[in-house]
Amino acid sequence: MAAMIVCPQPLAAEAGLEVLRRGGNAVDAAVTTAFCQGVVDPQMCGIGGSGLMLVHRAERRVTETIEFHARAGLQVRRDQWEAIFVKESADRYNFVVEGGVNDAGYQSVAVPGTVAGLALALERHGTITWAEALSPAIGLAAGGFPVSASLRASWLGELSPDQLPMGERIQVTAAAKAVYTNRGRLKELGEPLVQADYARTLETLAAQGPETFYRGELAARIAADFQANAGFISAEDLAGYRAEVTAPLESSYRGLRVLAPPPPAGGLPLLQMLNFLEGYDLAAMGWPSAAAALARVRAMKFAFADREKYLADPAFAQVPVDKLTAKEYAAAARGAHESPHTTHISVVDREGNAVSMTHTLGSSSGVVTPGLGFGYNNYLNCFDPRPGRV
Repeated sequence: MAAMIVCPQPLAAEAGLEVLRRGGNAVDAAVTTAFCQGVVDPQMCGIGGSGLMLVHRAERRVTETIEFHARAGLQVRRDQWEAIFVKESADRYNFVVEGGVNDAGYQSVAVPGTVAGLALALERHGTITWAEALSPAIGLAAGGFPVSASLRASWLGELSPDQLPMGERIQVTAAAKAVYTNRGRLKELGEPLVQADYARTLETLAAQGPETFYRGELAARIAADFQANAGFISAEDLAGYRAEVTAPLESSYRGLRVLAPPPPAGGLPLLQMLNFLEGYDLAAMGWPSAAAALARVRAMKFAFADREKYLADPAFAQVPVDKLTAKEYAAAARGAHESPHTTHISVVDREGNAVSMTHTLGSSSGVVTPGLGFGYNNYLNCFDPRPGRV
């Protein structure tokens, strides 16, 4: 069979495609592409972020989830922002506190998992070396590339009424401002974006291995920066981080087997939507049509109401997966906005191996550690500041 790779960034897709052309498998291509995405779309994703990967191995007929979610550091307390809580954001994506400290800046950052996750995927399923997977990203960071229309638009666009605009967010720290602007002026469309510090960081990763990010030279620099700026990432947090292998959720849709990542990821609401839509004859409704659009909107409303009520880290809360994914539950419901700063990769190789990977910086913290050149997530803005809620 033919191979295919799909992602929003052409330069990253080309790097992954070249891996496939050289005989690499779907995981090789996905990991290489992910590193490149972090360079060419640096507010969407990168080594300061988190995510998950579904891997299907055709010859083994097995599918697994590799989870590398961002985690709260050990210094984070459940009640630390209770007194300054303002409201849930208008788009229901995050939570608003006084001063926006959970949204941008050092206190918004959770312990990154991307390096650990990509390393685990390559170790378990890859055929190329860690250094080979990093090489194209190093070249893009060191050599630079023209600022694309989508990247420029992301800097100029609004996130939500309750979040700091991206154009201001990427100037929260002096190190970030130095990367993405010319003395406070955002780089223009087509202007070269060279990320020399990021290239050197990726070279260190390639030479010293992923462990340097969590227990080595890079870890020491990250921890020192966060401790100096009242952030919640310590050397202990980094050293204790592990990516995890879990079993995906399984359901069906019109006779097709569907696998999706388990909580706290979005696989659960996805399966709920499919269960809901199974009760409609979408083909007969045609597309575009008001009836078909209404069915989809109702499916999302049904699933996202439960997402808000139940979806959480199963290590800290009970998530009633069996109840929520039951066909009867969706049938009974029939009777009676997400952040744009996330990116995805889909790969199928010649052997039928497949990868579905989402990785993200959330909506990006604006933090860049001096000399390291990459941005961090702002995933603490997704933690409900009100103790006792999932």
